[in-house]
Amino acid sequence: MNCPFCNILEHEIIAESEYFFAKLDGYPVSNGHTLLISKRHVASYFDLTEAEQMDMVKLLNLVKSNADKQFLTSHYNVGINCGELSGQTIGHVHIHLIPRIQGDVDDPRGGVRWVIPSKAKYWDE
Repeated sequence: MNCPFCNILEHEIIAESEYFFAKLDGYPVSNGHTLLISKRHVASYFDLTEAEQMDMVKLLNLVKSNADKQFLTSHYNVGINCGELSGQTIGHVHIHLIPRIQGDVDDPRGGVRWVIPSKAKYWDE
């Protein structure tokens, strides 16, 4: 198996819990874009045990709290791609924590809805 998330170097890890570790994204969409990655190689969030899911949320909250201070924001996109049709390109479960700041895009409305651009804009002008 040649999974890039199964071969993370220890110095890349910025936070860790029992079942997950966090590292900065190698292709960030914003400063502080962080990945929380399962220590166990499973493809999807839905393959995790309940204990692993709860642990992931605990680590997510810790990493978010640290990012609040480091990047002076409290605005985030949080996302998990589950399966190829959702855009998942690495078959190892991971969650994205993407800090957002004022002005990083012209109009942030719709957030994660933009994964299907033709359906994202649901509001009236």
